[in-house]
Amino acid sequence: MSTSKTIVLKSSDGETFEVEEAVALESQTIKHMIEDNCADTSIPLPNVTSKILAKVIEYCKKHVDTPKSEDKTVDDEIKNFDAEFVKVDQATLFDLILAANYLNIKSLLDLTCQTVADMIKGKTPEEIRKTFNIKNDFTLEEEEEGILNCSRALWDEKLLEAPGYRI
Repeated sequence: MSTSKTIVLKSSDGETFEVEEAVALESQTIKHMIEDNCADTSIPLPNVTSKILAKVIEYCKKHVDTPKSEDKTVDDEIKNFDAEFVKVDQATLFDLILAANYLNIKSLLDLTCQTVADMIKGKTPEEIRKTFNIKNDFTLEEEEEGILNCSRALWDEKLLEAPGYRI
């Protein structure tokens, strides 16, 4: 049985989670609260719901429990865990991004933001709007003007890169 110190985290909806200190310290925000003696009985996390905090703890626990290693098997295990971890609905993914940012957990923030970037990659603006339920508030004229300006900027950039071209 482990005798490591535990930390109590309190979600915005009042649920408490008792976690090992090493797991809690994955969060720079929590680490600083502990260092600054802001955590007497429990650490309140007013920006994180219990549903999301449970997911964040799951992520941090896995990353603490998986030893840092050059072993490809261990590396593959954590990559597979991360890939499965972000297979959640959009609302949960966005809440995880907000929690990772608030809790200052860089690896989780990188993972979740990369997941959103991958959802965007290779899509047209219309496909992106559909994916994220974004209303198009541009008129047809504004869209055409934007495309024209972008084309001009790309053309000017290519022209400036051309050998022998001078302004």
